[in-house]
Amino acid sequence: MALVIDPDSFLETGSGRHWTPERNAEAWRLAHAALDRALAGGGIARVVIVCGLQGAGKSTWIARQDDDAGRVYVDAALPGARHRAPLIAIARNHGVPVEAVWIRVPLDLALERNRQRRPDRIVPEASIRSVARLFEPPTRDEGFWDVGIVEA
Repeated sequence: MALVIDPDSFLETGSGRHWTPERNAEAWRLAHAALDRALAGGGIARVVIVCGLQGAGKSTWIARQDDDAGRVYVDAALPGARHRAPLIAIARNHGVPVEAVWIRVPLDLALERNRQRRPDRIVPEASIRSVARLFEPPTRDEGFWDVGIVEA
């Protein structure tokens, strides 16, 4: 079974997802540690970073992929190369190639999908618009062995 690392999962509480800047920083620390542990265990042939706007359909795309135990999916917005770099570095430290998949959707569609989420999973519209402004398409120059674009 493929492993999915979603930093937002570390924000879950008994009463739903709770976001603060401090909890977000800790969620990312835990996500990086989870990736490092998964790769240290061996048997992982590829890390796939699935990025794009919140509400783009990243989690849905991952759920539709073949259940391959040799893959780790990282499910997060990751708008810039600087956001993706720590994940690439962790994979490189373990000699595991990293692929990027950009789930590209129009901003209006991402905003509409976001509005349809459970209340504790709705991302503030300003945050989605910020990611849209900051988004840098992933490139091989960042260290990816392959970059794919999915129009969703």
